[in-house]
Amino acid sequence: MPRIDVGSWANTCVEWLRGHLAWLFDFVSHVLTAMYNGIEAVLTAPQPFLLMGIFAVLAWWLRGLPAAVLTFAGFALIDSIEQWQATMQSLSLVLVACIITIVVAVPLGIWAARNRVVGGALRPVLDLMQTMPAMVYLIPGILFFGIGVMPGMVATVIFSMPPAVRMTELGIRQVDGELVEAAEAFGTHPRRTLFRVQLPLALPTIMAGINQVIMLALSMVVIAGMVGAEGLGSSVYNAVSSVNVALGFEAGLAVVILAMYLDRMTGALNERVSPLGRRALAKAQAALGGAKFLYWKPATSVAMVGVVVLALVAGGLNVFGKDGAKTDGGGRPITLGYVNWDEGKATTYLWKEILEQRGFKPKAQALEAGALFTGQARGDIDVQTNAWLPTTHAEYYKKYQDKLEDLGAWYDKTSLEIAVPSYMKDVKTLDDLKGRADEFGGKITGIEPGAGEMKILKDKVLKDYGLADEYKVAESSTASMLTELDRAYAAKKPIAVTLWSPHWAYDKYDLTKLEDPKGAFGSGDSLHLLGRKGFAKDEPEVAKWMKNFHLDEKQLTSLENEVKSAGEGHEQDGVRNWLKKNPGLVDKFAPSANATYAKGKDAGAAPNIGYPAWDEGIATTYLWKNVLEKRGYQPNIRNLDVGPMWTGLSSGQIDVEFDGWLPVAQKQYWDQYKDDLVDIGAWYDKTSLEIAVPSYVKDVKTLDDLREHQDEFQGKIIGIEPGTGEMKRLKDTVAPAYGLQDFQITEAGTSSMLAELDRAYAKKEPIAVVLWSPHWAYSKYDLTKLADPKHTWGDNNQIKSLGHKSFPEKFPEFDGWLKNWKMSPEELGSLEKEIQDAGKGHENDGVEKWIDAHPGIVDKMAPVK
Repeated sequence: MPRIDVGSWANTCVEWLRGHLAWLFDFVSHVLTAMYNGIEAVLTAPQPFLLMGIFAVLAWWLRGLPAAVLTFAGFALIDSIEQWQATMQSLSLVLVACIITIVVAVPLGIWAARNRVVGGALRPVLDLMQTMPAMVYLIPGILFFGIGVMPGMVATVIFSMPPAVRMTELGIRQVDGELVEAAEAFGTHPRRTLFRVQLPLALPTIMAGINQVIMLALSMVVIAGMVGAEGLGSSVYNAVSSVNVALGFEAGLAVVILAMYLDRMTGALNERVSPLGRRALAKAQAALGGAKFLYWKPATSVAMVGVVVLALVAGGLNVFGKDGAKTDGGGRPITLGYVNWDEGKATTYLWKEILEQRGFKPKAQALEAGALFTGQARGDIDVQTNAWLPTTHAEYYKKYQDKLEDLGAWYDKTSLEIAVPSYMKDVKTLDDLKGRADEFGGKITGIEPGAGEMKILKDKVLKDYGLADEYKVAESSTASMLTELDRAYAAKKPIAVTLWSPHWAYDKYDLTKLEDPKGAFGSGDSLHLLGRKGFAKDEPEVAKWMKNFHLDEKQLTSLENEVKSAGEGHEQDGVRNWLKKNPGLVDKFAPSANATYAKGKDAGAAPNIGYPAWDEGIATTYLWKNVLEKRGYQPNIRNLDVGPMWTGLSSGQIDVEFDGWLPVAQKQYWDQYKDDLVDIGAWYDKTSLEIAVPSYVKDVKTLDDLREHQDEFQGKIIGIEPGTGEMKRLKDTVAPAYGLQDFQITEAGTSSMLAELDRAYAKKEPIAVVLWSPHWAYSKYDLTKLADPKHTWGDNNQIKSLGHKSFPEKFPEFDGWLKNWKMSPEELGSLEKEIQDAGKGHENDGVEKWIDAHPGIVDKMAPVK
């Protein structure tokens, strides 16, 4: 029999509707989304206990005291299992869907009851709507409305409408015909007959239909979670895709509680609004006897007062509890979509946390690959972090690339593979699988059917290796595949699974990646960030952050592990734990001029900091000034010669300095004042003192060579400040040991010495200067440190933080920071250079630039909880 291509006709019809009625779908989407957002805002704004009270008052009004108590207990349980937000989102979706359904279905049912031709025409349509598998409605829903709330809501309306139409039609048809005839005989208008006779008598049946609408709507809302609809459906979908029993049970329990509440309340509402229902309720209460007080219900006016009072309290708390602080993102929403793969989930929640810290309002949605790319092409998803290109997701990218923006690869290179446990000793390549299907149960355990790896496996790999007739590819999900792997591995059974690298499974299990000598899986992918068309224009700063985002394998696997350990529903907690172990990464990934810093516990303290005009002293003092100000301190800095600074430090006029060269260079000062000082600790190790000459002076390599070329240097050594330990040692020890007493040692200052060096270097003139390491001059000029074979400069120094003896008690937090502070030669050299480039009077600008180039340095130097 020839094939009737019904599916193609349906596809053509859908495409025509998309092309010609896009304006209608946009209008419907706008209206329904506004309704949903309004109801959700009302339900999620109050504190949960206040809304529980409102629900309990309604239950008391409709069913009595026991129902009120159970209602409060049930919703309290939902809150305790952290499903409150999702439950309110699902309730919002149900309410909107039911309002639309009832508004459409009841008039249709009335029309069908009063017109048999209409009833006959509607019946097959209702049959189709009611018997079509519910998930099928999601497909046109995505195409017409994108992903998220809208396709779920529209599919819910379609799926739940038939019972309301049928029950309305049935209820009106069942009204006694003699009553209708009597009304007509008295000359009653048909409209009045409908509203005064038929509808009141049919109301119990209509309410039963509405009850069924609510139940079907709730069941469909859960299914809609597959396409990004918020609420309990999303929780259930995440639980199923990750095989998370705990989350699945908790989300399912919330669905049950919500369903029971809605079912009991709509059933009781029928008794309140229907004359027949009120009569039956009165008879039932009369039969209760002594237990009647339990089912006493407050009057409608009393119940309404209770609801209004609670609503006003909830609204008032919400208004007064708002935080008016503004941050970089200005509260702008950004939607992040991801396929439920480990690296996708981990990086999505990492960016969710980063964007939240930068003031945005990101939302993460788990979706199947097809729905994700379709939704992003429509503009419903702003960014996805886990596009495997150019191979795995090639089919989707080729289809939608004109509607996407590639923000760049953040990980390179991945690989796709089939893996087996290493206890399968004789299976090393894909060729080794041939002829062993019975051993593996005739199957390869796969992942999501929409994944590009699955398509490559079925269309190419199995064919290239002649495995297509032997093996069946079991389509499931990543979580299901890993569950199967764990079960088989524990029992030491053979199993072949689709995997990829990097993946944490290779750390947890001893697995063999089967070699692919024919290259059927391709050369490997890079992991890309993809944005919707126009995203970089709308959010240029975020796009810039993402284009510069990179993770190495160690970072990625550790992030995945933290997210997995935190558990389903707590992904962001895992990300936060990871960020605590990797301080500064938020600033690195998303540098912001408006980044805020936590205040120290001693914020407001005003330490006095002294420093000599030496490069490392200037650099570190201005660095700590900047860091302390970010932590809320009010430091005062003073530039002093070395002698006055030590004197001020010993008297307590200076609280701390960071440039103590000990145990050699400043030994005389330490010996004189050490009883009044405290050695806080060394932050740099090891320094050296020396005389340096330009490297173009070829035959001067040691201090002995300097003596022999005295005339060439005009008998001068250019020194620094006269009070420094290095100058004293040069005159008292070094010069006599090498016969340099005839040299004139000029005493000026560090800046004068460096100016002389720069002038002589530019003219290629011989010059000998007093220097030390570390110093930025060695980066700027090609210099030779003159060797000191007699070790007259003494032992190397450490650079230490020194404080007045009262410093640890006056500034305990600052003291703790300094004790743990260290700088590498690269860090110190780059800091000195930035300050030099910024120029005199602009030291703070140089420090700020250096901090921006070293994200996380503030948290590293001055950690606060």
